[in-house]
Amino acid sequence: MKKIIPFVIYLVLPFLVYPQGKIHTPKYCLFYDNHTMPAIPDVGENFDVEAFTDRIKACGVDYLTFHARCNLGMAYYDTKIGIKHPSLKYDLFGQLADACNRKGIALTAYLNGGISSAEGLKHREWTTLYFDGREYREPRFTPYVRTMCYNTAYRDHLIAMVEEIARNYPVSGFFIDCLQNFPCVCPVCVKEMKEKGIDWNNLDEVTKFSEFSALRLAEDIYKAATKINPNLLIYHNNPGYEEQSKFSTYFEVECLPAGAWGYEYLPVLSHYLRTLGDYPVLNMTGRFYDWGDFGGLRPGEAIKSELLYGLANGMRPNIGGHFHPRGDLENAVLDRVERIYRELQTMEPWFDNAKNITEIAIVYPKKIANIRGDRQLKSAVRMLSELKQQFDVVTLASDWSKYKVLIFPDDILFDEETARRVKKHVNEGKAVISTGFSGLDPEKRHFVLEQEWGIKFLGENPFDPAYFTVGENCNEGLPDMPLSLYSNGIEVEASGKTRTEARLVKPYHNRDWDGEYAFYYNPPDKVTEKPALTINGQVAHFSHRIFSGYYDKASVELRTVFSNVLDRFLAKPLVKTKNLPSFSRVFVTEQPKRRMVHLLSYLPEMRGNTQMIEEPIELDNITLSLRHDDRNFKNIYLAPEKVKLSYTLEGDYVHINVPKSKGYSLLVIEE
Repeated sequence: MKKIIPFVIYLVLPFLVYPQGKIHTPKYCLFYDNHTMPAIPDVGENFDVEAFTDRIKACGVDYLTFHARCNLGMAYYDTKIGIKHPSLKYDLFGQLADACNRKGIALTAYLNGGISSAEGLKHREWTTLYFDGREYREPRFTPYVRTMCYNTAYRDHLIAMVEEIARNYPVSGFFIDCLQNFPCVCPVCVKEMKEKGIDWNNLDEVTKFSEFSALRLAEDIYKAATKINPNLLIYHNNPGYEEQSKFSTYFEVECLPAGAWGYEYLPVLSHYLRTLGDYPVLNMTGRFYDWGDFGGLRPGEAIKSELLYGLANGMRPNIGGHFHPRGDLENAVLDRVERIYRELQTMEPWFDNAKNITEIAIVYPKKIANIRGDRQLKSAVRMLSELKQQFDVVTLASDWSKYKVLIFPDDILFDEETARRVKKHVNEGKAVISTGFSGLDPEKRHFVLEQEWGIKFLGENPFDPAYFTVGENCNEGLPDMPLSLYSNGIEVEASGKTRTEARLVKPYHNRDWDGEYAFYYNPPDKVTEKPALTINGQVAHFSHRIFSGYYDKASVELRTVFSNVLDRFLAKPLVKTKNLPSFSRVFVTEQPKRRMVHLLSYLPEMRGNTQMIEEPIELDNITLSLRHDDRNFKNIYLAPEKVKLSYTLEGDYVHINVPKSKGYSLLVIEE
């Protein structure tokens, strides 16, 4: 009995000191990287926890993610399980947790799930064994030189550290990083793969098993942590959002546009994540130019523009920074954070719980865990954004019933469930626009909904390059000449009452080499009878992959012809604009009794290898027309100053004049 009582006190004491409250809703967040080599001699020596927490509190920060254990395998708290950094003389994370708890800052503990160099060095049997028989990855100058196997004793070790932190510290959540599908053929993994009938000699199968192993570990972490505290915020970085949705309580988008992500990544994820349910979503950018960069401080307008984009799409701001191992207070960084957050917080009443209004869906029933390289999806998002349309990106995990138009970009093959939903959509009199190979069965033999599409699939089109000419029904704003498609596509035959609105134009020669000459200059020859664009009722189909073509060449004509088709199906979109450049972005959100229009005018510039925003762009004399949907709007102003705007009512729209907008304007339309 004497031995049991102290153990019971050890378990319950943290809950007596730090009572469990309700789950925190993050508003303004900071994310600190703290990957520290064991050779650093002075970890935490200059860290003034009270000054640091006072400073971030002054920035308006209510949510902080901070390392409990980094990817070097170094722990920053008094652990009985892991490896505490050898030069850290006190419980740094513990002091931080206590100060945050006293000052009303929710603290999430960061642990790296896929990388732990020191622990992998100590326990080689915990590390991943790759297909080539190596434990180390090339190049070796990378944090990923040594990765961890999720099926060894490491998994129990990681879960035990999560439990240790959850019991002993007043944390509000856990961020588990780098749970990637590292393909592993160590004896433990091979044994289980054999038991499951998985071909452990097949790299694709092994990679799928590694993804399964990462998700299984994520679920077990979630169960262990929430058993101790059911009100934790938990997110696992790298597994797909849908795949982890049952054992994560919030989502985070890690996106540094100046780094490998670029400015095409955030738009896709922001339009997608809101379709998965009512999860808090954090929009994590960085104060630096790339991860691992201690000396970078990006322009405030760049950081602010990214956070405003997220706020206009229901995401909460999160700024990433590096924690100096000594704990030096980086006032220049925090000054910038404070200026940005204080400005954003003046508009918080109009951001809080606002929901985006959308009427178009880009349908992408594929894995969306890593879309950095998917040019078709990114191109479709860009094109609709340039056209100021209000849309979502949806998968099979979402309900499609609210949308007036479904768009299938280039290569969306129809399985049984996709076909069922599309047929229901068309039968309800709603519209579909598909391009390229979209709409074909998985084997690419025929259109799954041939009657609804009104065309037959004849095979791939051989024209290289392919040109097209558009008829009078869809040629508004287009030059009267054969136009390039900049992509490959298919041949179709129109049937029944299907109208051919554009035709393919054959080149004199395809691109080729005849042994003497390169057929490089290939002008258009003759207009053929082959359809380039067909419309059957509410279904339009482009024969070629126009979104791929737009991604490669930014052909404004491709966007124009697509817009002309969309206008036929959505003649009265939610918002229309005048005198607004293509690079500007418009989003419409809603709260009870009012709607907000977010107008952004920032333009990323390619500077060598890096995209950069340094200044906002000023726009003059803009007209925004918002469809009123029979709502009696009578108070229209710019937030946060509540400057009244002039407007007129005409038909289905309220037309609002914005005399000037510099970077960002928030229009509020109240009933």
